[in-house]
Amino acid sequence: MPDSSFQAPDLSGKAAVVTGASRGIGKAIAVGLGKAGCGVVVAAKSEKDRDKLPGTIHDTCAEIEAAGGRAVPIRTDVRDEAAVEAMIAAASDAFGRLDILVNNAGALWLKSIEETPPRRFDLVVGVNVRAAFLASHFALPIMKEQGSGLVINIAPPLEESFMEGKVGYGISKLGMTLHALGMAAETAPFGVGACALWPATVVESQASIHHNLGTRDQWRKPEILSDAVLGLAGMPLEKVSGKAWIDEEVLAACGVDDLSGYSCVPGGDPIRIIGDSGWPKGSD
Repeated sequence: MPDSSFQAPDLSGKAAVVTGASRGIGKAIAVGLGKAGCGVVVAAKSEKDRDKLPGTIHDTCAEIEAAGGRAVPIRTDVRDEAAVEAMIAAASDAFGRLDILVNNAGALWLKSIEETPPRRFDLVVGVNVRAAFLASHFALPIMKEQGSGLVINIAPPLEESFMEGKVGYGISKLGMTLHALGMAAETAPFGVGACALWPATVVESQASIHHNLGTRDQWRKPEILSDAVLGLAGMPLEKVSGKAWIDEEVLAACGVDDLSGYSCVPGGDPIRIIGDSGWPKGSD
């Protein structure tokens, strides 16, 4: 845990599903939940290492189990409705419940409308907002029956500045935010909540590497999102649900006021990606 002032809640007896959990942010979130006591369904497509995409669902499960946690690897293409339904069922089958769903799997495409082929638009919409909608659709009956649950979409605040130069991607990610806010209103009577969570800065991942979004001295570790998810999971639902959170806001609410330990390089200067700061241009 990069910052020793963060205290993870005890999530023993709870169960979670994390998508895109074979590497990067998703892996960090899954491992963090597992270490906190959650049984975790580790969902992603990768079952074998590749040179440009290291990490598998089995690697993530092994790390959770090495720390004393419980994990189930489920190969999942989040664009496949049947696969998403099976992913959610796996949590109920393995752990008898589902308390936390983290819709983290994502497709990144930082191009203008003219530079976005229809097939690429379909990809980002399918992997981002549609997948989150599907997973929530199948998770809700379980959460409503047990009278509790939290869905966290890794998605940004509703800011117009997010759209410029990447409209297709922006539609897909802000759609995830709208999905979380709408779901929170729909499910509040049943003790189920939803929210969005987004990093204030570029976070080290295969996406930031592949798209050349700066260098390691300009990134934070993915554990900052893991701790933020744990922070949300440990707060009262009425405080968490119906909001679009930034990781820094969550950690501040948890009493963490020094984020320097999350920098990939000591003394680094992370690139901010919210508000007027915008995004680094990057390249393919």
